[in-house]
Amino acid sequence: MSKKVEVNKVVVAYSGGLDTSVIIPWLKENYNCEVIAFVADVGQGEEELEGIEAKAIASGATECYIADLKEEMVSEYIFPTLKTGALYEGKYLLGTSMARPIIAKAQVEVARNVGADALCHGCTGKGNDQIRFEGAFAALAPDLHIIAPWREWDLVSREECLDYLAERNIPCTASLTKIYSRDANAWHISTEGGVLEETWNAPNDDCWAWTVDPEQAPNESETISLKVEKGAVVAVDGKAMTPYEVVVYLNEKGAKHGVGRIDIVENRLVGMKSRGCYETPGGTIINEALRAVEQLVLDKTSFEFREELGIKVSHLVYDGRWFTPLCKSILAASEELAKDVNGEVVIKLYKGHATVIQKRSDNSLYSEEFATFGADEVYDQSHAEGFIRLYSLSSRIRALNSK
Repeated sequence: MSKKVEVNKVVVAYSGGLDTSVIIPWLKENYNCEVIAFVADVGQGEEELEGIEAKAIASGATECYIADLKEEMVSEYIFPTLKTGALYEGKYLLGTSMARPIIAKAQVEVARNVGADALCHGCTGKGNDQIRFEGAFAALAPDLHIIAPWREWDLVSREECLDYLAERNIPCTASLTKIYSRDANAWHISTEGGVLEETWNAPNDDCWAWTVDPEQAPNESETISLKVEKGAVVAVDGKAMTPYEVVVYLNEKGAKHGVGRIDIVENRLVGMKSRGCYETPGGTIINEALRAVEQLVLDKTSFEFREELGIKVSHLVYDGRWFTPLCKSILAASEELAKDVNGEVVIKLYKGHATVIQKRSDNSLYSEEFATFGADEVYDQSHAEGFIRLYSLSSRIRALNSK
């Protein structure tokens, strides 16, 4: 966006960190506009939210709106995505990605309520989040201008950002000692930068924020029971919980045993690769539970289709295309598949592992009578011969033709 566009009032996604603290005065100086700060509480923790409204006002914001999005984020974004089995590039449970659509939607709602004519985010021009936010803005508020300071200003380092605030006597708790870039919400925490920028460096203890080192985890395993209804966990250890309560409870259990750590190099949408250490303890446990019930309930072709949906959704969510007809359609398909995904799972937590050790479902297609290696009276093995001949008929004809 060009600076020539006239803006009267802008709503900025505000985190209270260094970047967004600089963005507020920068917007006022370069756009001569009123700035409204918007804070999304997605479970990043009380420490990050403490005093954030006063901090925004001190930076130059006229008002600061704080929206509690935790329950909605888990129930309306994370749990539906989990039903598809989405894992980006086979490993990543999309912790950062799944928080962006609801933040963008809530930011647009604030903009509408205060009569703003512009939206602003603090994403850099190198990352995925700029695409996620602006993709959501395009779908929900195409009439509002979008301001992305990192693509406009001349500030290129933390030192320059700190100097910018100091020159204007704007208080900031940030310092030059920050090594890692971290992003947290109720679902996960990511760590990037520092030693992780060299892929030959092993992550050190500082690269992990939530979970215990599996080697230092308790020597005694712990088992937990999860009840699943229609592809969602509704109770843990016999206690009914909301989706958010499930995540909070399992995060604590999993983190204690070092569950949910991954160290990956992923393909960003902008073309470059990046490395990160991600911790999703509760999410890892939930994913194992859902897949375990699916194993009992879904037939072969249904399971194959669900796997295809998961791959597709992982890219849609990662690439910021949540508010699209395609994403909506795929999520609807996964809801249909999940109607019979009901059951109970027992998972053992031990030294970084979440292992399913028991599973059952009233809808299970597993039959001990049919599957037994012992004698049975329900399956005539001679029937398999005709099936195999028909199943391989095209291969037989092709081979005969080749002669």
